[in-house]
Amino acid sequence: MAKVGIIGGSGIYKMEGIRDLKEVALKTPFGESSDVFRTGTLEGAEVVFLPRHGSRHTLSPSEINYRANVFGMKMLGVAALISVSACGSLKKELKPLDFVLPDQFVDRTNSGRVMTFYRGGVVAHVGLADPVCARLSGIVYETAKGMGLSVHRGGTYLNMEGPAFSTRAESNLYRSWGMDIIGMTNMAEARLAREAEMCYVTIAAVTDYDCWYESEESVTVEMIIANLTKNAENSKKLLKAVVRKVADVPACACRDALKYAIITPKDAIPEKLKKDLAPLIGKYLGT
Repeated sequence: MAKVGIIGGSGIYKMEGIRDLKEVALKTPFGESSDVFRTGTLEGAEVVFLPRHGSRHTLSPSEINYRANVFGMKMLGVAALISVSACGSLKKELKPLDFVLPDQFVDRTNSGRVMTFYRGGVVAHVGLADPVCARLSGIVYETAKGMGLSVHRGGTYLNMEGPAFSTRAESNLYRSWGMDIIGMTNMAEARLAREAEMCYVTIAAVTDYDCWYESEESVTVEMIIANLTKNAENSKKLLKAVVRKVADVPACACRDALKYAIITPKDAIPEKLKKDLAPLIGKYLGT
């Protein structure tokens, strides 16, 4: 049974119901994670929970140490990663309080977020044509449907910089590109999860129509917070219902993503880097 990682987004700063709860502070080669990792069992599955923005929501999307967060999950043995995130809708049929399980991402960040573990002496090129694990997405979708939640499978998540919301011109531009939802965090997590050979799925909870939908009022913080609260409750119910099923998913191609991806010869990789990255590449280097 796989260990399941849960990254909680805006509105989800703790996960009730975890038994044998322990707080684990890790030192990673990439610095500190957003918060301590909370480990234990949830509905019979081993889990690791981390609030993306910190337990007091003190980190903006541009300040999050995505590498430390995902690497820490790997250090703790996580094989399947569920990312829960708030998002805006760019299509009328994706309504506030709906859930969307995107299968594609487009990056529009500009702050220089580092989205790879492999630099400074080692190069690896993983395949990312399909960044979401289809098995995990299917399990989450069927579970959400069975619970009577309004859920949509598939679509493209546009990752904007933030923390400010879009201008109306930007929002309409992204719609013209065929984007479905918009958020500020998940592109980095999807890339890093693949580099860490984890199965990955995003559960995106719609809070608003961004600002393109002129028959609706423009996005306000009050509107988003009200919907965040409702979404957080449903998200936690969904996580509890799905976590054991995710844990039971057999290993798939996601967990061999590095098999042919490491380009740098073994003897050219600095020894310190081999040691630092051992949780990721050790099985391929014999370390």
